[in-house]
Amino acid sequence: MSRSIVRSAVAGSLTATLAIAVAVTATFVLAGCGLAETGAVAATAAASKADEARQAKQTEARMEQKIDEAYKAAADQRHAAETASQ
Repeated sequence: MSRSIVRSAVAGSLTATLAIAVAVTATFVLAGCGLAETGAVAATAAASKADEARQAKQTEARMEQKIDEAYKAAADQRHAAETASQ
């Protein structure tokens, strides 16, 4: 179940990356049409999405660390229980 959390975080960062690509493409298209102000708005939105993607990657890294710590704690508990039962 915890691996699905990591997968969700990865999917979120991929979605944010796609949104950035769309916003940048829209900026170039709108700039070509003479709508530079709209392009500036799109660039601001792209920067915001880039920040969201960065935060998603940080969250993913923290979640992976917590999952690894939980697996280690469970293994330590199993080892302690096995040692105590002998």
